[in-house]
Order: sequence, then structure tokens, then C-alpha cells
Amino acid sequence: LLTRTTRYVRPTDAGLRYLDDARQILSRLQEADESVAGINAAPRGHLTVTAPVLFGKIFVMPHVVEYLQRYEDVEISALFLDRVVNMMEEGDDVSVPIGALPDSNMRAVRVGQVRRLLCASPAYLRAHGIPQTPQDLQQHQIVAATGVTPSVEWKFGDGEQATTVRIKPRMTVTTNDGAIAAVRHGAGITRLMSYQVAHDLRSGELQTVLSEYESAPLPIHIVHRQGRTGSAKIRSFVDFMAEALRGHSALG
Repeated sequence: LLTRTTRYVRPTDAGLRYLDDARQILSRLQEADESVAGINAAPRGHLTVTAPVLFGKIFVMPHVVEYLQRYEDVEISALFLDRVVNMMEEGDDVSVPIGALPDSNMRAVRVGQVRRLLCASPAYLRAHGIPQTPQDLQQHQIVAATGVTPSVEWKFGDGEQATTVRIKPRMTVTTNDGAIAAVRHGAGITRLMSYQVAHDLRSGELQTVLSEYESAPLPIHIVHRQGRTGSAKIRSFVDFMAEALRGHSALG
């Protein structure tokens, strides 16, 4: 179940499956205890919830607070991370990822979608011109956020119309809000999710380019483990968050 060296001890694939099975068994035992005690309808206990950093701050956190105000016997650890989260390895209860889901033993509820946009400040575009095709980006200053997708290849369009452009960033930053700050100050063009720059687009601080080359929107899901649907805290949180997120026009 474990791979051992002089430097580390790591679980094997069989070990990870064993760990996940054990966690599910413990979860079901807890659910059975709650049911026998007659409290299955009353959410209680600890939840770990993960989401991307800016998405978590803007959309998840307000509803986490509302949920805690409604259910006083629940505690929540909110982990906002700009990286791919492995719920099985990390023991998270609920995740709100953006993008296509890998095949797994998780349950997923779709709650919305977001677009990937190319943005720059009006001042930068006046000074350097507006790109007309994706290939024109190779002549522009690019600001790349490396937190989730450090790839230097940007895909545009879908199906037979899809094209890929290899970019050479003038600046790389580790967070999306860092990229937003950079392009606000005229550092170049960046690629971000529509919800991340919605305020800047409304205010006119940023504007989009190459909109006609956008790829299909990315789905947003609430993901949780199979076998935990009987847990009052999981079930109530997923239902609560799904209703809240589906009500946001920015995620439609």
C-alpha cells in the first residue's frame, strides 16, 4: 500500500483506493450513527470546501457565511487554491472546480459556466494596436497567470475551427489577481475567466480582444464523493450552494 524510499513514503495506487474506501466506510458509519440518533435531518460536523481563489472569494464565501448562519452546528474549512485539487488524496468534502471533470468516483452537479477572455487596458491597445487574429498575439506583450494552467500554448475555437498559438509571456505571475493588476497598468494582454474581469470590463479599465475566437465556455460543478449523499451536512451544503450559484447571472 506504500512506496518507501530513504526520502519519502507515498501511497501506491492501491493504497489510495484503500484510503478512499476506508473514508467512505467511516462516512457511512457516521451517517448511520446520525440516523440512529435521529439527527440525520440536522446538519452538523466539519466540512472542507475547496474552490479557485477569486471564484471562492467572489461567489463561494458569501454563501458559506449564509450557510453557517443557518446551520449553527456546522464548521467549515474553506480552501481557496489556484491549482487542481485531488479530493480523494486530500480528503476534501466538497469542491467547486471550473472546467471539464476527470473520470472519477465523484458526484457532480453542474451550476453554471464561464468564458475565457483575452483582456488588455485601453491604453495598451492604443499604444500597441488591437490583435486581429490569434497569431497576432506573438507580436504582443503577454501576461500569463501560471497558477492552474502554466502552458505556453493557448487554444482558440473548437472542433475544425480550433487553432493553437504558442505564446512567449513578457510577464508571468502566480495568481490571477496579479495578472489583472498587471494588465490594468498596461503590461499587456492576459487570458482570464469572465467572472474574474467582469468588474473591470464594466468600468472600462479593461476591454476584450479576439472575442470571435473564443472557445466553448467552461462548466462549473459542485463535486462531492459518492456515498456521501446521505450525510446531512454534505447534502444540505451542496443543495444550498447549487441554488445560490445558479442564481448568479455572471455564471449563466
